[in-house]
Amino acid sequence: MLVKTFCAAVMGLEATTITIEVNLTRGVQFHLSGLADTAVKESYDRIRAAMGNIGFKPPTADITINLSPADIRKEGSGYDLPLAIGILAAHGKVSDSSLAEYMMIGELGLDGSLKPISGALPVAILARKEKFKGLIVPKENAREAAVVNQLQIFGMESLADVVSFFNGAEGYEPTIVDTRKEFYEQQYSFDLDFADVKGQESVKRALEVAAAGSHNLIMVGPPGSGKSMMAKRLPSILPPLSLAESLETTQIHSVAGKLPTGTSLISQRPFRSPHHTVSQVAMTGGGNRALPGEVSMAHHGVLFLDELPEFNKSTLEVLRQPLEDRKITISRAKYTVEYPCSFMFVASMNPCPCGYYGDPTHHCVCTPGQIQRYMNKISGPLLDRIDLHCEVAVVPFKQLSQMQPGEPSAVIRERVIKARQIQEERFKDNKGIYCNAQMSERLIHQYAEPDAASLDMLRMAMERLSLSARAYSRILKVARTIADLEGSEKVLGHHIAEAIGYRSLDRGDWAERGG
Repeated sequence: MLVKTFCAAVMGLEATTITIEVNLTRGVQFHLSGLADTAVKESYDRIRAAMGNIGFKPPTADITINLSPADIRKEGSGYDLPLAIGILAAHGKVSDSSLAEYMMIGELGLDGSLKPISGALPVAILARKEKFKGLIVPKENAREAAVVNQLQIFGMESLADVVSFFNGAEGYEPTIVDTRKEFYEQQYSFDLDFADVKGQESVKRALEVAAAGSHNLIMVGPPGSGKSMMAKRLPSILPPLSLAESLETTQIHSVAGKLPTGTSLISQRPFRSPHHTVSQVAMTGGGNRALPGEVSMAHHGVLFLDELPEFNKSTLEVLRQPLEDRKITISRAKYTVEYPCSFMFVASMNPCPCGYYGDPTHHCVCTPGQIQRYMNKISGPLLDRIDLHCEVAVVPFKQLSQMQPGEPSAVIRERVIKARQIQEERFKDNKGIYCNAQMSERLIHQYAEPDAASLDMLRMAMERLSLSARAYSRILKVARTIADLEGSEKVLGHHIAEAIGYRSLDRGDWAERGG
């Protein structure tokens, strides 16, 4: 008897329908075709044990299974459930009357329980697109998949539940999630707030400018000056995610298997902070299954690299292309996967190997040569892609001991949101551009052109600091953001002056001054 069930293969953020054809004839052998990996080939051992433990004797027959289309590689354990149901239906233990209406995905435990899988959200999006009536997933994945409307999502605990469902048993209700309600309720709840930060007004200003225009930023200062503390509070002043941004971010985390159990939609901008020992593949994505890396996991959020010079230089250099293109392409011999990675890049570092160069409270023991070598660990092309360079000083005891809290994140966030709204209105006719950091050269010329006096100031800065053409564009983008925060239609001289002030690492006298 021939039976068909339906599953999906996830490649990148896209899913493809897989038809599982199961045929039982006289014999005792098991055949599996269709470019399956080891995890799929091992599924029959799990299926036999699961069947036996829920009261079904595995069929004594020649079982032939084909995974179609046969030229797409099938990976992972998510095929266990549709394979098991297909075998039971071909054996006459499960009614096949409604199998064509449902897509299934899930890993089987030996006791017949269903275990969560990665990529449930892209599969649910595909199931709705392909006009399936419903999708059957492990219970832990039900809320994640139920984000997709106009599709019935059934979260099941075991293979026995799925068998009963197809045999017409009642009592199984689809999972319903009020996506909008949950999404908007969780958008304004943050554990960390800028009210906890004492002093550091100039740094908070730089972070506000960075957030308002989605600019990249690096903070340089001695240990204990608050660099990491302030970076971790950056998501609390970023504009809230839109539903479309949230869905895209959730898809990436779903494919990576990093979505917390029971989560429906990611409602806050991600903050990723990998350790400096992170590998190139972990940073950009890849591996055997071409999973998303840290740059994609930070999509629509913040990628924070603490102690930047400690990262492997080759790992840092691979960031150059994603920072410009806001997408990363992972190429392998037989396939190519593209992941989005539009993120704010934020980094922190010490000013020298000992950490106390320029600190009035500690004596720096580093020579100018050591300081220069330390700073040279960050390449010029990478620094060019960072819009704001911010020096962080140690907070004096007088400010540190103040009981009065600083300006709260909610107040700063309101200013940032207003600036972003100005940018959204400005770029409404430019597809794919939502903030000043994404402006092309044509848009810079159109919206951030300085007046004659400002242009002279910029020319002097370019000559004195030996800035590149890319740094020139970055200064104009930052100046445009500063003007938006003020509500100014034109870019004025003091906007340019402040933007030039955020290029401190371009100064050639770094290792000689303040020693």
